[in-house]
Amino acid sequence: MKFAFLIYSWFPHGGQQRDMMRLARECIDRGHEVIAYAMHWRGPKPEGLRLEPVQKRGFGRLAQYRNYTEQVRRALAAKPVDLVIGFNKMPLLDVYFAADSCFAEKARTQRGVYYRFTSRFRHFRAYEKAVFGDGSATRSLVLSERQRDEYIRHFPGCAQRLHLLPPGLSQDRKVAARDPETRRRCREELSLFGDEKLILQIGSGFRIKGIDRSLRALASLPEPIAKSCRYVLVGKGRFAPVHALARKLGIRERVRVLPGQDNVARLYQGADLLLHPAYSESAGHVLLEATAAGLPVLTTASCGYATHILKAGSGQVCSEPFSQEELNGRLREMLEQLDGAPWSENGLRYGRSKELYNMTKVAVDILEQQEGLRAGP
Repeated sequence: MKFAFLIYSWFPHGGQQRDMMRLARECIDRGHEVIAYAMHWRGPKPEGLRLEPVQKRGFGRLAQYRNYTEQVRRALAAKPVDLVIGFNKMPLLDVYFAADSCFAEKARTQRGVYYRFTSRFRHFRAYEKAVFGDGSATRSLVLSERQRDEYIRHFPGCAQRLHLLPPGLSQDRKVAARDPETRRRCREELSLFGDEKLILQIGSGFRIKGIDRSLRALASLPEPIAKSCRYVLVGKGRFAPVHALARKLGIRERVRVLPGQDNVARLYQGADLLLHPAYSESAGHVLLEATAAGLPVLTTASCGYATHILKAGSGQVCSEPFSQEELNGRLREMLEQLDGAPWSENGLRYGRSKELYNMTKVAVDILEQQEGLRAGP
């Protein structure tokens, strides 16, 4: 089959981008042709993938997204494919890989009433409706039960077009045990010594990942605990606001921000706790990666994969609605109990489950079954 993969921007280390690349490799390995349409592409592409650059036109993101849609529409009319798979919500799609959370849910719970009168709201609402609305035939691959329930809540007619995928951990994230030597080397690189505790956070798009929540929780720690804790943030985003807030909270010397990197497995070994209080997260692969590596996790119930933390017993999950005081208390409690709690062993045990590694295979199986089920105009 010939597949068109649609994504606005591809860059290394993004969760959405990583999922797209995994699906592309699996499709190519099965003998399918994959053509990727992107306005921005930074980094390598797998052998066999054909990249079709889309010109960046228009002033502002909304205009660029609309122009992207029109350019791709014309390209697909001139060179048809068997199936159009999107990794951003937009018209044209036969299948949507739901890497993003439900926009309607975020607009309802995280924005004021006046947001609904903005051009940004109208644009993203229309593009989401093109995928999930009653007039759409687009099928969607969703990553978590939470995400599925949110879409059904706002678009009840889409229920039969949703396919729930299993988790998609990469096999190289599975470890048999914590590695003391990797931990020692990693901590030396980060200038961590003795009994200093490393609180790790990984993710691109710093605002939605709840970095402000993390810094406030770090600043709330009592002095005996705080003086032995270091916070390292790894990902793609604007460093300056993170440093500014850390300085305002009086914890700048305990905060370090690093750019996204491929070898995060060593960071899981060097860290003592993964902190991930995201505002909204469709899945949260980092939660499962840390669990499988034996790293205790503290996250929020707004993350789709937070249920796995509870099933595994590999950490704690803050309830909804979010409370900064609850996060502060749970962080302090977990740091005090790290040496005796079973979170690490539970996570390593959970990481051996075969079901955690099947997403890519199942997703491409579904794509292969969609031939003849085109979404139409």
